[in-house]
Amino acid sequence: MTLERIVIVGKPGAGKTTLAAELASRLSLHHIELDSINWQANWTQLPDNEMREHVSEAIAGAADWVLDGNYKAVRDIVWARADTLIWLDYPLWVALLRVLWRTLGRIIRRKELWNGNRESLRHVLNLDPNENLIVWTFRMHTRHRNDFPALFLQPEYSHLKVLRFRSPRETEMWLQTIPTAK
Repeated sequence: MTLERIVIVGKPGAGKTTLAAELASRLSLHHIELDSINWQANWTQLPDNEMREHVSEAIAGAADWVLDGNYKAVRDIVWARADTLIWLDYPLWVALLRVLWRTLGRIIRRKELWNGNRESLRHVLNLDPNENLIVWTFRMHTRHRNDFPALFLQPEYSHLKVLRFRSPRETEMWLQTIPTAK
């Protein structure tokens, strides 16, 4: 199987960025994290047209890459160029536990994410799904389960090799088949 232009999708907490970083290291690919492009200072999102421009430049600037993220605004650009799509379709409870622990850890450590942004208790306590990652995870779980299978059947994405992993163990078993770069 050729793995040269990989896109990793899944709900928050699935481990998209972690898997992308590991694959980039093992396969000597450029890693592109969509969140780092989208989230500007003060949690300001790029307008769709600017996001499309930045993502187009990022994937055009690297012959081979692994990209993680689910941004609908750039899906057509990314999926059209990818050769492989990995869908981390884990149970909701797995993602929720990961999001909770990851978020609390980031808050406690005051870890900077992208462009000076840090998670805060405000993000956890806010019930607005656009602000609260836990609420957003609930929303995306159902949306992805409904939308992704239909999208994979569209003719413009028929070239993609789709790998659907339903548990972290299944993903890890597959990952162990990928040799580490020397």
